[in-house]
Amino acid sequence: MAHWAPGDAATLRRSFSADEVATYAALSGDMNPVHLDADYAAADPRFGQRIVHGMLLAGLISAVLGQELPGEGTIYLGQTVSFRAPVGLDEEVVARVEVLTIRDDKPIATLATTVTKPDGQVALTGEAVVLLPQR
Repeated sequence: MAHWAPGDAATLRRSFSADEVATYAALSGDMNPVHLDADYAAADPRFGQRIVHGMLLAGLISAVLGQELPGEGTIYLGQTVSFRAPVGLDEEVVARVEVLTIRDDKPIATLATTVTKPDGQVALTGEAVVLLPQR
């Protein structure tokens, strides 16, 4: 627990293809046409194009937590998520996790979580609470 500190951060860059979005839709059952049907999405004045499922973006946070910071053995205890902006197919985003606090009495950390678009617009924001790995 001692080697993590407030301010520590890690990132992951990723985009999602049309095939990946279709696979997620099939796995999750979320078949909303704004994700899958180009004509439907193009006619939607809010987006004008197909967009990635928000939970795919949230999954990037999970990847950072489990692979980078804190890393292997991290256990999710909770996550808040606010979706702020849509992300299009093949649009590269950056998922970022930053340690905010670590409890003194238990190996539990609170982390700020964001997913940012190439233009700097925040697509997702939230906070994760995790049980730190025992190493």
